[in-house]
Amino acid sequence: MRRHSTFSPTPRALAALGAAVGLLLCLAAAPGALADERHPPPPPGPHARLQAVLDRIAEEGTPGVVAQVRDARGGWSGRAGVGDLDDGRPRSVHDKFRIASVTKPFTAAVLLRLEARGRLSLDDSVERWLPEVVRGKGYRPRHITLRHLLNHTSGIFDYNMDAAFRARYAGDAFDENRYRKWTPEQLVGIALAHRPNFQPEQGSRPGRPGKWDYSDTNYILAGMVIEKASGVSYKEAVERFVIEPLGLRDTSVPGASPGLPGPHATHYSTLFEEGPQVRVRDVTEFSPTVAFSAGQLISTVRDVNTFMAELLGGDLLPAAQRRELLDAVPVDGDKGHGGPKDVYGLGIRHFKLAPGCWAWGHGGMVPGSATRAVVSADGRHAMTMNRNGDWGEQELEDRAVRTEFCKR
Repeated sequence: MRRHSTFSPTPRALAALGAAVGLLLCLAAAPGALADERHPPPPPGPHARLQAVLDRIAEEGTPGVVAQVRDARGGWSGRAGVGDLDDGRPRSVHDKFRIASVTKPFTAAVLLRLEARGRLSLDDSVERWLPEVVRGKGYRPRHITLRHLLNHTSGIFDYNMDAAFRARYAGDAFDENRYRKWTPEQLVGIALAHRPNFQPEQGSRPGRPGKWDYSDTNYILAGMVIEKASGVSYKEAVERFVIEPLGLRDTSVPGASPGLPGPHATHYSTLFEEGPQVRVRDVTEFSPTVAFSAGQLISTVRDVNTFMAELLGGDLLPAAQRRELLDAVPVDGDKGHGGPKDVYGLGIRHFKLAPGCWAWGHGGMVPGSATRAVVSADGRHAMTMNRNGDWGEQELEDRAVRTEFCKR
């Protein structure tokens, strides 16, 4: 597929554009028309550079992108490209989308709130809450704590790295498996067929240099612990401990429902295929059980900004749990989720965006949806961005974040 073909103007569009430009030039030449020397046009807005990056993201092939910023000046929203390649309708800041691994800070927040209520301790072992679940050659579940799960220092293999599992969602195989329902136990079982990447005795806290490896299996297990400790389903726990207290009206936990509530853009994916003739597919519907508590939530840029701001700067977590949230470990052996100087807390990462410029946040990608959420340490400056396509230059997404947070 030629990725720019969708956005190439037709001859009729070029003619109309030429006529419009000619009219504007004539008006500009007329006295007192669009511009006046005594009343020059206003300077570009404070987010003009960010909008330019969003435009570039859409120009480079991503169907559409939407972003929202909240800071001391209030709020700003930007968009570029289309929400549907067939009818050409634009992206909307009200679009709901799959937030993928941005689900992880939601999951961590629920566990931290359960700890604040005395239901569990992050130093509890996985074996205590999930006896006989973590069983495999080389695994020692009595030495793996809930904290190890949340900061990715458990050493448990990532089920998404299993070649046979990935093949189920690549190319034409996606349609055969898109509605398949997975249990958390099945996902964990795929991971435990592989030996652990390392043992977790070290690396659970800053100052103890140990190994780190991003693993979705950690958060599948965390969701299973939430259900045991809370006595309700993962869906009900997220609603009770996060969605309802923060009034996140457009955030939902789909459970096993493959649909995406409206309004939403069409989600497009190349499904791990590459090449000039790669097929772009509509992957809007699929079973979210494939991600469970590691990546199934649906939300909007507004709701994600509200959540991230409240997580770091609001009353969602008591002070003790907020300290644990940001108690970060060095990133080691990363899989391309950020930079080598980043550190990872509990479901949230401290990104080095540029020299002297850092921010907290998380990224996420599932077929057809790529999301980035970034927030300042005090929660007063937040930005969430979503692309309804899972290909394109990662550097442009990084540039959008740097443009907003590294203005100096």
